[in-house]
Amino acid sequence: MYHGEGKMLSKLKPGDTGRITGVFGSGMLRRRILEMGLVPGTKIKVKGMAPMGDPIEILVKGYSLTLRRQEAEAVTVEVS
Repeated sequence: MYHGEGKMLSKLKPGDTGRITGVFGSGMLRRRILEMGLVPGTKIKVKGMAPMGDPIEILVKGYSLTLRRQEAEAVTVEVS
C-alpha cells in the first residue's frame, strides 16, 4: 500500500511528535479515522504503546486517542 510522504503512524515511538500528512485506506476505516480528527495537517504526539505494539495511544487536538495498529498503518506522519 502506498503511504505517500512521511512515516506510518504505527512505526513511531512513544514521545515522537509530528504532523499528519495523509490518511489512506478505504471505506469505513478511512471514514472512522477522519471522524476521530486525524486529518492532514493535524499535530500529534505518541503517548504510549502496548508491549506488543497494539494499541497505540496518541495525543491529538488536546485529547488522548487509542488506535489499533491497523488504523495507525493507514495514517502517515511527518516527524518533527
